[in-house]
Amino acid sequence: MTPAAPERDILRDPRLRLVIWRDLVSVTPLEILWELLLPAAWLSASLVFAARGYYPIAVGLSFMFFLTGLRLVHNAFHSALGLSRRATDAVLWVMSLVMLGSMHAVRFNHMRHHRLRLGEGDVEGRSADMPAWGALLFGPVFPILLHATALRYGNWKLRSIVVAELGMTALWVTLVFSALPSPTLRYHVIVMAAGQCFTAFFAVWTVHHHCDRTHYIARTLRNRVKNGITFNMFLHVEHHLCPQVPTCHLPELSKRIDRAMPELKRKIVF
Repeated sequence: MTPAAPERDILRDPRLRLVIWRDLVSVTPLEILWELLLPAAWLSASLVFAARGYYPIAVGLSFMFFLTGLRLVHNAFHSALGLSRRATDAVLWVMSLVMLGSMHAVRFNHMRHHRLRLGEGDVEGRSADMPAWGALLFGPVFPILLHATALRYGNWKLRSIVVAELGMTALWVTLVFSALPSPTLRYHVIVMAAGQCFTAFFAVWTVHHHCDRTHYIARTLRNRVKNGITFNMFLHVEHHLCPQVPTCHLPELSKRIDRAMPELKRKIVF
């Protein structure tokens, strides 16, 4: 019996050359402003409702902030915000404080994730092979592992930035729970810590579970309403094929990929 041929590496598939994407890389000033203001709007709304004691509503708004915050830093990881390198770094510093942790450490692991694609050493993608409940239980360990990996394998400059961002975060949390008598800020820190613990499930497992390392490397979504609710963050196979394309242009990219490689849309997130 002849053994089955291995799947062709999708990134070396000649059909990928038929996908025109370079025109989707550039962003307009309005799109840049939108990316920056989107998480700021959700954050402001969550803090307003938390300050008034409407915590169930605030939690939902905080979830949307975390989602759009991930969208912002994700674009920053790939220099897809349309900003200078210095301004992009400033975005990561600010989001490190607001979302807790070091976004430069997360970027380090994310770029490794693109190179290793669920293979050995891909710390970001580790939860992809777990059952859903396993990814949820793995959640609290995930951010610790990301930071430890960046500190272990990053160069001296990255390590110094990660240490500085972690120190800034630790100082901020200490102030919130000691010197700043603000229940609203304490609420925000708590929900951001919870959000970090769910990232392994929502940001990794959902888009990579039951995928392989060569052809079906990620999942996608083909429902306009669902994509609108999730701000196109689940158009993930598109991102892996053309990581330079900003999130706001992924819907158009998905149409072009469907024409060249229609089988990739079989793996749906939800």
